[in-house]
Order: sequence, then structure tokens, then C-alpha cells
Amino acid sequence: MPTLLLLRHGRTTANSSGLLAGRTPGVDLDSYGQEQARALPERLAGIPLALVVHSPLLRCARTVAPLAEARPELPLHEDERVTECDYGQWTNQPLKELAESPLMRTVRAQPSAVVFPDGESLRAVQGRVVDAVRDWDARVREEHGPDAIWLMCTHGDNIKAIAADALGMHLDLFQRLLPHPASITAIRYAEPPLLLRFGDTGDLGEFVPRTEAAARDTAESTETPVGGGA
Repeated sequence: MPTLLLLRHGRTTANSSGLLAGRTPGVDLDSYGQEQARALPERLAGIPLALVVHSPLLRCARTVAPLAEARPELPLHEDERVTECDYGQWTNQPLKELAESPLMRTVRAQPSAVVFPDGESLRAVQGRVVDAVRDWDARVREEHGPDAIWLMCTHGDNIKAIAADALGMHLDLFQRLLPHPASITAIRYAEPPLLLRFGDTGDLGEFVPRTEAAARDTAESTETPVGGGA
């Protein structure tokens, strides 16, 4: 099956100032987030990406922009389904103040029951982002083959929801996952899905193609991972 590299956007001005950005227009990367974005082409060097999908929000477009500049032949797609959660009245509010809200206790302990005031439910978020990921993964497999690698740049809660689905975790457990800005989470939708990496901010050499024999050994180890796999 294809390999999905889930990229959280780089650190933003809202991240560094403690605001819940949500869908606030114009939220950009801060200076550190810009450094993270500029480092992306080197981190992904040698990895033959079939395509890139990103959230339409500015911070995701900015994160993949250096990669798109370095690889002008790389197909770039925007998908509304992987945009940020609609936090409704919570949008652009200070996280310190939101932490005192009674609803925050439910956000932490029972996310599946949360509907943000005048906004979206976390169940709806998971439904749309998982549908988008699986649709794109099937398309990549059909157009580029089962060994293809593709990248999606989206938001923290979306990545948590996708990873929870891949792991067979209930949505109420997804707060135990924490992908940092500019980190990469790798998933292969085998049977069952495999979480290859989570929240990785370092070297991605594992995904650079190797010799045919080594690639075959890796593929076989993930199909039958008795004893932990190779």
C-alpha cells in the first residue's frame, strides 16, 4: 500500500502567542515556523513524493511552499476536507482562558461528546479528515502504484484523529497523541493500517528508496510483523 506522510504545519504566530487560531484567516508562520518550512525540502530529499495535499489555510500553504518551489514538478492539491476544525466561538481566543471553560474538561476527557459553540463536533472532524485521507490514498495507489509515497499537510487535531483511526483507537483517546509543529506522522493503510512514525521531527531516510532486495524485505516485514517486524 502507499505510504502517507502526514505533516503538521510549522509553528504559527497563534501557536507562539497562545491563541486557538481555528479558521481565522491570515494566520501565518512565525519566524521559527518559517525555518521549519525552509528545512522541509532537505528533510524530504530523496523521497519520491507522488503528490502533496494541503489544507487551504495559509499556514499549511506556507509550510509546503518551499517544497513546491524545490520540486516544481510535484502536483499540489488543496482539499477543504482537511482544513482546521471550526471552533466556533472559541476561534482566536486565548488558550489560558479556554482552559477554565467547563467544556474544556469534556474536550480532554470525552472528545467524542464535544460540539464547539456555534462550531463543529470533533466526531465530524474525524469523519471528514479520515474520508479525505482514504480517498487520496486510494487515488495515489491507482495512479502511482502500491509503493508510492505522498504527503498531506494539515492541522494538529486532524492528525490526531487520523492516527487514532489508523490505530483503531476510540476518539476519546486521541488527546493522548501530540504531534508537534512541522512533525511527520507516517501511515500505511495495509490490513490492518500501520503507524510507521508519529510526530517525527528528525531524519526521514527510512523512506528513501533502497535496493530492490531491501525494499522487498521491508515490505514483507510489515505484512507479517511477527516478533515486531524488521
